[in-house]
Amino acid sequence: MTLTHLNQQGEASMVDVTEKDITDRAARAQSAVAMSADAFAQLQAGNNKKGDVLATARIAGIQAAKKTADLIPLCHPLALTKVKVDFALDDENHTVHIESYCRLAGRTGVEMEALTAASVAALTIYDMCKAVDPAMVIGPTKLQEKVGGKRGHWQAEASPTEEEKKQ
Repeated sequence: MTLTHLNQQGEASMVDVTEKDITDRAARAQSAVAMSADAFAQLQAGNNKKGDVLATARIAGIQAAKKTADLIPLCHPLALTKVKVDFALDDENHTVHIESYCRLAGRTGVEMEALTAASVAALTIYDMCKAVDPAMVIGPTKLQEKVGGKRGHWQAEASPTEEEKKQ
């Protein structure tokens, strides 16, 4: 397998996508932040001293997706047409589940933008809740799905649920 981000001398090199076709491309990524019952209750009630945690994390994730090329050295700057960051609260496990979605019409995929959005949203939740619970755990962060480009559609295998693991 040839590494696409290295030139003939083994030096880092940005891939030339000039000749690639422009296609619709999209990616979904996820992350999670597990926290104490106290931190989760404050987040859920909107009582965090720093403000609305989820609204701030949503904006941070969207901004991060738009800045991915500034953060990841060999990523192409992309003209994103859609960035979405959503949250699901898991009362039983005191966990905030994060899903990001990025889309564009372009020559290269948006996986890194989706992963960056989910990651930065998780980091923002951590930052805003760390005074209550510095032992929060972030992750796993992973790509869920990508659509478009030469390889077409790819989807991660479903992770077994806790119930399925017990069987």
